[in-house]
Amino acid sequence: MEVAPKLLELLHEMVPNATVIALLVNPANSAQAEATTRETQIAARRLGLELHVLHASAEREFDAAFASAVQLRAGALVIGADIFFNTRSEQLGALAFRYAVPAIFPWRESAAAGGLMSYGTNITSLFRQVAIYSSRVVKGEKPADLPVQQPVKLELIINLKTAKALGLQVPDKVLALADEVIE
Repeated sequence: MEVAPKLLELLHEMVPNATVIALLVNPANSAQAEATTRETQIAARRLGLELHVLHASAEREFDAAFASAVQLRAGALVIGADIFFNTRSEQLGALAFRYAVPAIFPWRESAAAGGLMSYGTNITSLFRQVAIYSSRVVKGEKPADLPVQQPVKLELIINLKTAKALGLQVPDKVLALADEVIE
């Protein structure tokens, strides 16, 4: 299941007046970008939102993507899950804050760096799961015999400092869902 539609839904609950939303994807990872775009467009139509897809596959394209979101009068921005974006999560969070665009990310680090919120897998939990699998393989189990596992827990992180700076009131419903609140 794609996480991007859930990101859009949570962001829409946080910024309900935003009817124009931007989605940032990495076109260099075409399969992921296409799946994220398709699933998010379906969710946007269901919510009655206008969705603009923005692209960035190099750091030098980030500023232009955020500037495009502002120019398109996007009331909010969803950052698609992509390893390229993940490794630059703090930079993207800082840009969201600088451009004053309410943004949701799949990684906690972006929310901590100034993004409005994040919803995604706890990276530490994933690494722990990888370590357990690695240990089982080292002990002689065949990788093909090990079950495929999905992330056990997805976490919602809200940056109240950013919400305040953007003039947003965090709905009680969203606040109640939060696993962590950054103040």
